Amino acid sequence: MAAAGVLLRALRRLCRVLLFLSQFYILSGGGSFSVEPSQPLAQSDKDPGPTRTFTVVPRAAESTDIPPYMMKCPSNGLCSRLPADCIECKTNFSCVYGKPVTFDCTVKPSVTCVDQDFKSRKSFVLNMTCRFCWQLPETDYECSSSTSCMAVSCPRQRYTANCTVRDHVHCLGNRTFPKMLYCNWTGGYKWSTALALSITLGGFGADRFYLGQWREGLGKLFSFGGLGIWTLLDVLLIGVGYVGPADGSLYI
Repeated sequence: MAAAGVLLRALRRLCRVLLFLSQFYILSGGGSFSVEPSQPLAQSDKDPGPTRTFTVVPRAAESTDIPPYMMKCPSNGLCSRLPADCIECKTNFSCVYGKPVTFDCTVKPSVTCVDQDFKSRKSFVLNMTCRFCWQLPETDYECSSSTSCMAVSCPRQRYTANCTVRDHVHCLGNRTFPKMLYCNWTGGYKWSTALALSITLGGFGADRFYLGQWREGLGKLFSFGGLGIWTLLDVLLIGVGYVGPADGSLYI
């Protein structure tokens, strides 16, 4: 019985040693339980296989874009009252100046108009007076102003202005043209204020200071209005409009 107990203890120790060795072998990576799926995945990353390319084709411009001239063209208005930028006419420059003339006109794309019977039209007859745009009266066009010329001078100065015909007016030739105009701008000086200062405080040069002529104002101030003579002369000159603002503008 003693020998059987010793043998049993020896078998237990052997089993423990074998179990320890098997666990050590597995943990060291030498066993069959090692998982190696990383190598196929790495190969799949290196070789992605055939690829597909996609070409993005830009879309064509929308046909619904509004032309710039449409901002001036009323919808479903009378064809004869459309602005010049909304129509195209077959003009004839051989007409007689100042005489009534008719031209065949068509509306531009995207423009709609009606006739006297409220029927939609694309072509119509336009009645107008035979004259070039630069021959129109001053009320039919707008011109640029200039503040660099002398409005109060003898003779009166002119400047070159750029004029544009109003939208509702029809004429021949270019609708924008240059024109020589008289200087007629104002700097905000009032004739009544200048005359009142000349009568009341002219001896101290207040009228000249108000008009921006500070040199003459200092001369009148230190000479007591030229002993009254200069004061009387300025009252007369300002009263008739001969003496004006120093910047060359007109009185209000």
